[in-house]
Amino acid sequence: MTPFGERVRSLRDARGVTLKQMATDLSISSAYLSALEHGKRGQPSPQLVRQICAYFGIIWDEAEELERLADLSHPRVTVDTSGLSARATELANRLSERIGDLDEERIDAILAILDAVPPKKGTRRRVWVRRR
Repeated sequence: MTPFGERVRSLRDARGVTLKQMATDLSISSAYLSALEHGKRGQPSPQLVRQICAYFGIIWDEAEELERLADLSHPRVTVDTSGLSARATELANRLSERIGDLDEERIDAILAILDAVPPKKGTRRRVWVRRR
């Protein structure tokens, strides 16, 4: 499951909306919506994110958060470490090898470390999304 999919599912559940009903209301297939929720499809389009926000009456900060979650929800990423240190490349490779072995507590700890490091101003994210 992706962060976006998890949030959409919780919104549906909280409002008592079935996947099939939401898909019909948004004019998308229930298979596609299910795949988005379960991380079997890539990031949703910005237009679909806006449709979902409108569907649930989400505005302002909550809408921005859903957009942020959509940006973080591509299930297949490529990390470009060119120009970084050998240790940074090692970190990226070891994480890719071991991410499936991490429990939620360790994932939360790693995310907390990353959240504590402010991004450098004027630098781009080095995560490139490979679309299929």
